[in-house]
Amino acid sequence: MLNQVNAQKIRMLPGLFQKRMKLNEDYLMELDSGCLLQNFYLEAGIIPEGCQVIPDPDGVKMHWGWEAPSCQLRGHFLGHWLSAAATLAEDGTHPALEVKLKWIVDELARCQTLNGGEWVGSIPEKYFTMLGKNQYIWSPQYTMHKTILGLKDVYEKLKYAPAIKILNHLADWYVRWVREMEQTNPLAVYCGEQAGMLEVWTDLYALTGREAYRFLMAAYEDNALFERLDTGADALTDDHANASIPVSHGSARLYEVTGDERWRKRTEAFWKNAVTDRGMYPTTGMNAGEFWIPPHSQAKYIGQTDQEFCTVYNMVRTAEYLYRWTGEARYADYIERALYNGFLAQQNRATGMPTYFLPMHAGSRKKWGSRTRDFWCCFGTMVQAQTIYPRLIWYTEENGITVSQYIPSEMETEAAGGTVRVTQQIHMKNYNNQVLFDEHSGGRVTRWSLMFRICSETDTPWSLKLRVPFWCAGKPVLALNGKELPEVEIRDGYIRIRRTWSEDELEVFFPSEVRFEPVEGAEELVCAVDGPIVLAGLREKDAGIAGDLEHPEKILIPEMTHTYETFVWTQNNYITRNQKENFRMIPLYDVTDEAYTLYFTRTESMDRGV
Repeated sequence: MLNQVNAQKIRMLPGLFQKRMKLNEDYLMELDSGCLLQNFYLEAGIIPEGCQVIPDPDGVKMHWGWEAPSCQLRGHFLGHWLSAAATLAEDGTHPALEVKLKWIVDELARCQTLNGGEWVGSIPEKYFTMLGKNQYIWSPQYTMHKTILGLKDVYEKLKYAPAIKILNHLADWYVRWVREMEQTNPLAVYCGEQAGMLEVWTDLYALTGREAYRFLMAAYEDNALFERLDTGADALTDDHANASIPVSHGSARLYEVTGDERWRKRTEAFWKNAVTDRGMYPTTGMNAGEFWIPPHSQAKYIGQTDQEFCTVYNMVRTAEYLYRWTGEARYADYIERALYNGFLAQQNRATGMPTYFLPMHAGSRKKWGSRTRDFWCCFGTMVQAQTIYPRLIWYTEENGITVSQYIPSEMETEAAGGTVRVTQQIHMKNYNNQVLFDEHSGGRVTRWSLMFRICSETDTPWSLKLRVPFWCAGKPVLALNGKELPEVEIRDGYIRIRRTWSEDELEVFFPSEVRFEPVEGAEELVCAVDGPIVLAGLREKDAGIAGDLEHPEKILIPEMTHTYETFVWTQNNYITRNQKENFRMIPLYDVTDEAYTLYFTRTESMDRGV
């Protein structure tokens, strides 16, 4: 069993991931607090400033899209915002964001009082009455779950007491509604996209021990998806992907809180059903148009509505549960791919805005959201996603530290009876402090040359475990305090170094190469992947890819730049060679407004190119 290092003890260092986190933090601060609260205000009878009459919708200070007062999902985004803000503020280094967050929670408490002391929704209570009558209404439990989760995160991470006070009163409302449904329509509890409720009620029971939360935890655990998973058959094809993934979070949390192995087996069965037995796109996506793709038939569903971002975020959360329980490198490998080709690829690198889907057909363009006029579900998961990188890097176990992800950062923890501090950075071979080289990679710049600096205040030996990525194209090269280590133990996907550490420097190099991966269902289509990073061809059509795909150096030339603006994380760029028409290939996460193509038809020679 692995344990996450306390987020308060982790600091992100300069690099791609820190840059994307900063974009997100700025957006969280930019959004107007009154607009974030607008639908809670309206439900409580409070008229937002300037909104008694709206003669000019373009000029009024309000959020629109899925946050418009006419949308049945209105208010969902604030819950995501609370979760993201609480996650960032937990380390104590974001005072302005913390002040803003606490003010919003206090305003929610005011809304709850005006609503009668229990209800604190951005939607009316009658939506739940409609559920009980089997009348269609757009996902009221989904909407309320975001508010509950956001308040739970504020209480858990910041220990802000007003948040749990609000939740305790709201739980009383839910207990009463569930008991009413038990008498009139028991299935209503499982309507309205309720999958996330099981996890959050379990979390709250674990945090408080309060009987109301235990009752609600039990009320939401009888999900029909569990029955389908228990049979071992395909339980997901054509099911709504993002409505089902949170069910696995609920079973995972139930296992952790109750210790009942049945829930662990169900979480593992979900993963097997969703990933192992289904296959996935090279970007980790497994859905099209929000629904699960049938097993091993990804090629049939290449289009404009692939890989809804909410599913990427939520599948990473499932993978992280499984990784902590097992320590198996395959889950960390999956997370790494999802970070580069989902978390980064579906966030605009200039504005921080998300794209709902990740189009995969030839000549695709990403459709970015606006800052205040869309607020799709993926806005919410994106602002959360860009806060969790620190929690995915460092783990501890008995007498050891495990490095799961290679992201520049530093952390402090207790190991072997003493304080240990470890920093990981890209190992920069400095020329003019900017142009970066590594002798192991033939003069190419590489992000996979790493430097770990260890400061250990204990005389007791402990183990440092480094994940060997699945894409590693040769034997890792390590040097300790400047001396190359000729023999390194590699077991179960990890480098393991056990010693009495003090003030040490460990250099690590993972050789990588470009691979051409086929798409299941049409193996003549291939996608170029550089380490874990999917490359996009800047082409408006599938022009084919000719040549020996087993030797990518005959097809791609690295695109090098020697300038003062050169950084390692911008260097996975290529130009094709020996093609009928040559073109650039860049990381999918760097594609912004350009037309791009991911999948190319393999041809035997240039003459047969399309």
